Amino acid sequence: MPDTDHPIDKPVETLNAPQFDPAAAGWEPYGDDGFIGLIGPFWMRPDGDSYRFAFLAERKHHNRRGYVQGGMLMTFADRSMGMTCWYANERQPQATVQLDVSFVDAVKIGEFVEAKCTVVRRTRSLIFMSGDLVVGTRIVATAKGVWKALGE
Repeated sequence: MPDTDHPIDKPVETLNAPQFDPAAAGWEPYGDDGFIGLIGPFWMRPDGDSYRFAFLAERKHHNRRGYVQGGMLMTFADRSMGMTCWYANERQPQATVQLDVSFVDAVKIGEFVEAKCTVVRRTRSLIFMSGDLVVGTRIVATAKGVWKALGE
């Protein structure tokens, strides 16, 4: 029996503006044939000795309320912070061991979400990261996490 308290066919909240074109703005698609390939594309562009990462919120990302699913933002934070960490760790294998995400504001379908990631501290085997997910200047989520360097 359907859950009538949470109608799944609620209208999706979309941005009432022309859709942003990441490629025209200098972003390159970030290819991945695994899980990210199913939920992406993610976008990247050079930022110093690393990259910035982003995604364009599409209809496939919506939750039951019509906004971007929190799990999508968590996945994006994990991948963006992990890739920033990977570049900072000389492209050595690593694994996420902790990820904390706080949701600050809802993301509408059609919005372009960027990750601003920072290496906070490094030890011999752990890398501590922080990140803000933003739409323009609006923070939509904050994240912090720990990655374990796995060696070669």
